[in-house]
Amino acid sequence: MRPRCAGPDAQIVTTRKRRAGKISSNSIMTTAFGKVPQIQSSKLKCHPPWSPRRPRDDRRFDWRDLIVTPNATCTNARVWYNARVHWLGRYRLFILVSICVFWTGLIFVGHFFPATPFLSIAWRGEQSFQDLLRREGRKTTAPKDFVFLGLDQSTLQLPPLAPEEVANNRAFQLMTERPFPWSREVWALLLDRLFAAGARLVVFDVLFNPLNDGDPAFHAALDRYRDKVVLAANFDMENAAQATTPNNTLIPPPQLLDDRVGFANFWPDPIDEKVRAVTYRVTNRQLAGLPPHPSEEIYESLSARAVTKMGHGSDVPNDFRGHMIRFTALDAFEPRPLYEVFDLKFWHANYADGMFFKDKIVMVGLSAQVLHDLADTPMSPMTPGPALHLQAMAAALHHEFLRATPEKIGLALVGGAGVIAWFLVAFLRRPLFCLGALIAIAVVYLGAARFFYDKSGLLLLTVPVLSALLLSGLFSLGFEYALERLEKLRTRRTLERYVSKNLVKEVLENPDSYYSTLRGARVPVTILFSDLIGFTTLSEKADPEALVVHLNEYLSRMTSVVFNNGGTLDKFIGDAIMAVWGNVRSFGVAQDAKNCARAALGMRRELQQLNEKWRGEGRMGLGMGIGINHGEVIVGNIGSQERMDPTVIGDSVNLASRLEGLTRIYGLDILIGATAAELVRDEFHLRSVARVQVKGKTKPVDIFTFIGPRNEDVDPEFLKWLESYEEGLEKFRARDFTDAKILFSRFLEFYPDDFLAKMYLDRALEYEQQPPDEAWDAVEVFKKK
Repeated sequence: MRPRCAGPDAQIVTTRKRRAGKISSNSIMTTAFGKVPQIQSSKLKCHPPWSPRRPRDDRRFDWRDLIVTPNATCTNARVWYNARVHWLGRYRLFILVSICVFWTGLIFVGHFFPATPFLSIAWRGEQSFQDLLRREGRKTTAPKDFVFLGLDQSTLQLPPLAPEEVANNRAFQLMTERPFPWSREVWALLLDRLFAAGARLVVFDVLFNPLNDGDPAFHAALDRYRDKVVLAANFDMENAAQATTPNNTLIPPPQLLDDRVGFANFWPDPIDEKVRAVTYRVTNRQLAGLPPHPSEEIYESLSARAVTKMGHGSDVPNDFRGHMIRFTALDAFEPRPLYEVFDLKFWHANYADGMFFKDKIVMVGLSAQVLHDLADTPMSPMTPGPALHLQAMAAALHHEFLRATPEKIGLALVGGAGVIAWFLVAFLRRPLFCLGALIAIAVVYLGAARFFYDKSGLLLLTVPVLSALLLSGLFSLGFEYALERLEKLRTRRTLERYVSKNLVKEVLENPDSYYSTLRGARVPVTILFSDLIGFTTLSEKADPEALVVHLNEYLSRMTSVVFNNGGTLDKFIGDAIMAVWGNVRSFGVAQDAKNCARAALGMRRELQQLNEKWRGEGRMGLGMGIGINHGEVIVGNIGSQERMDPTVIGDSVNLASRLEGLTRIYGLDILIGATAAELVRDEFHLRSVARVQVKGKTKPVDIFTFIGPRNEDVDPEFLKWLESYEEGLEKFRARDFTDAKILFSRFLEFYPDDFLAKMYLDRALEYEQQPPDEAWDAVEVFKKK
């Protein structure tokens, strides 16, 4: 909206076209409540708060429009507010593009600055998501012939052994002579025992560099089983990749080129130090940070040597890069205490006298935490190094390697996500539907990431893509929501002067549904009629101005109660109020009826408070009658061409009005029809009043009154004796007037002023003396309104 202030009779002019699906206040007022004249101002005197030239609707975007501020001398802030809302709506698409470009660009930049925490947070999150896939997605099948013998705490300390067990066991003698590292003769004995049991291959993830008194025995064992043993070496990357290899006594140099030696290094991710990839071959140049050269000597890893000796050397990747592997389950390679192999009890019980090791691939390594051979992997931050070598071997044997999304494709996906977010928000126009679409796309994309991971080992770029999609989409939706709120607020302020707040809310939130209803629809609703008792007489005597103040105070308080309980104020009929639940916005027929019941009780309380206040001020108190009924009515826009009002009509409306009139007959302030009573009975204590046939009705209806909500304190004695009243009423209707008289009398002993009980007692006494004719059915027929 671009208002122009041209003089004392300036008119606020609207130039902006409403967006599709949005409703202007004037269009609503014209359609629902008759034609409303444009707002005129005879006091508006201000200078234009922006460029004095009236802008054309098709002029190009001007950045100066962004910094326009209201003229300090202009007293009409609403003009400036409307102009700002108009500006935001006019450049809506440009603003949405800016939001999506900003967030998508931020994700792009983060890719090229991985060391910057804020910028690269999405890319760091991608690693965490991929780790989650590794933990929750498909796993590599763990080979059943892999066994992990660990140097755990029980092996290092050894359980208590009997003297004869140590005396008859050479391995235990050597292991108890001194703490670890023991004499390497222990490893020779281990090889003999395993291979005698039929083991296929033994891999040591233990460094044997310093000289040891058991080296000769171990050397002899290594020669005996030359093609069945692999030993570990290590590159010290903090010391110029200096190699630590088995000493010359065990294996003659150059050890790294011997097919019995493989390096045990894993190179973790430099950002979070997690091991996700395995390098099977390296060269000296590669260790120095340079590209490998074909003429260089090639060093193979411990796992590559082992797989080759198993006869599957062709399965090992023949390159020098790290290969991301698909891990096995976390508990696939649980370590077995190494000392049990030498203990005859365990050898017999756990290993079937060695048959367990037949054709097994045995990994021997450190598993005790005190030995610090642990790696941080996606599966666990404390994965034993030997278990990680078994993972690398399993991945090579089963060709379970993972592939990252190519960089260009990944960046294209990020850009595409930003475009999709812009398209959805810009053209779907319904925020909840758009949000649902964003979430649905994200869920489908997550499912695709899981599918590609499980089926092909592709790590589809996910977190940066979804970050671009959701950040662009959600912030764009936030702008759309704010703009819509501003526009609705402007319309709401106009409408709320004419109609109830929930009607305004329904019109603004569901315009199509509301206008469809206005054309005419049958809807189940709950209707409340209230009227002041004796107000006509009061109005003839009271001062007119004081009477208007008195009435307005009453109507304001009652209207607030209706609104606070979700009702629609249908109309004022003099001092009477007609309110409806379920005509514009329904919470379900039962809930609508309960909300109406709460409103009736609330109106009772409000009038009690008002009467106390008025009497304290020397004014007269007022009485009120309320009738409530539930049923199907016709909802529509009813009236003439000059004036129309949204209202409800039907037999259920008439009955509610009749029930309000009956409150004076039965000395009660609230009466409720049977249908509504059944809907609220589970939350309110009710009392039967009568069975009546009102004017205009051919069938009788049971009517009730409220005692109070069930969740509030109600006099238990009254509820107890109320059963006598209810039973007496049943006897009365069954023509058992003698028992009815007794029951009503019993109730009146405790509540002698109860109008209904006294009324029915008098009738029971009368009918006991002079019974009614056979056609009598306890229905009271009212010929007048």
